[in-house]
Amino acid sequence: MSGSIIDPRLANARAAPKRGMQLSWSDPVFRNIIWQTLIVGLIAGVIWYLAANTVRNLEVRHIATGLGFLSNTAGIPIAETLIPYDPATSTWGRAIAEGILNTLKVALVGIVLSTILGTLIGIGRLSKNWLVAKLTAVYVEVLRDLPLLLQLLFWYSLLQGLPGPRDFRGSTSIVFLTSRGLRLPLLNWEDAHSWALVVFVVGLIGTFLWNRAANKKQDATGTKPAVWPVALGLLIVLPVLVWAAMGAPWTLDVPVLKGFNMVGGGTITPEYFALLFGLVLYTASYIAEIVRSGIQAVPKGQWEAAGALGLHPFAVLRLVVLPQALRVIIPPMTSQFLNLTKNSSLAVAIGFQDVVSVSGTMLNQTGQAIEGVAIIMLTFLAFSLSISLFMNWYNARIALVER
Repeated sequence: MSGSIIDPRLANARAAPKRGMQLSWSDPVFRNIIWQTLIVGLIAGVIWYLAANTVRNLEVRHIATGLGFLSNTAGIPIAETLIPYDPATSTWGRAIAEGILNTLKVALVGIVLSTILGTLIGIGRLSKNWLVAKLTAVYVEVLRDLPLLLQLLFWYSLLQGLPGPRDFRGSTSIVFLTSRGLRLPLLNWEDAHSWALVVFVVGLIGTFLWNRAANKKQDATGTKPAVWPVALGLLIVLPVLVWAAMGAPWTLDVPVLKGFNMVGGGTITPEYFALLFGLVLYTASYIAEIVRSGIQAVPKGQWEAAGALGLHPFAVLRLVVLPQALRVIIPPMTSQFLNLTKNSSLAVAIGFQDVVSVSGTMLNQTGQAIEGVAIIMLTFLAFSLSISLFMNWYNARIALVER
């Protein structure tokens, strides 16, 4: 303040001198440096010993190290592939890439499906309907108390006990669930579908930008322009017009019985179906409890205040409660996503060829044990870090910001 008076005793006061480090065990700074140096040296020594011992053992057994084997021909069949793969010509590098893609396919689809199912089950546990609340409670308690590996073996054995393709002879169905997997009709993809998809993606971006502009106008004026007419035109009407203008092709590749097996359409192998089904059901039971606890963490006054405004209970849940519950739900939900991704390694027990299965086969045939295990570890580390980074970003985005 301008009229304040400085105490003359403090006018010439100096800051306390910094105390230097003393080479004495009684000095905590010196003692901490010594302990940290010893610990780091011990860890480095253990790592050096293990690495030297490993190299020496490999040399004695004449086992070559490095990743040169990845260019050798694999020669192993892979039942479910996402990229072109030929056992006679494809390399181990391509085989492992196929296994990584299969793991990614299980993880991504499983995360989406388990989130949807777990959210519905978690909301159902809070339902005022006695039957719905009890059924969802039984689902959670039973699925969480059974080992995941046991569940995967159960679903796989159940699929193996289904009728074979020949038992569907004469059937007029277009969807077949047999012991050889799930057969579904596929759309014969043409240029018209590609252009319609491009227009849909552009429309999705346009809808997002329009909704953002509408929110800004609402903040400025209190009135929000309607978003749904723009979304309807950009996401449905415009793609349909492009598709119709290019001939409106719509032919399905329907699976039919030919000989002893189904041909045509698309196939979901029993291994993938059992793995995905078991992972989704198991993880959803944990996500349901996370969603339930997150909803219950929102104060009851929020429900009452939203109800006093005349909002429908579903609108209260969607617009008021769930956005607040997300701040409690997201951190433990991240752990469940990571668990699902890592639990997909149990695919080897039912014969689904993910990165663990393919790397294990490669390890047995080439003897590159260290490289094989390192590939598996790096794959799951990359997936887990990616999921964690995305979920942490989303959690920071929805966090409350103090003003």
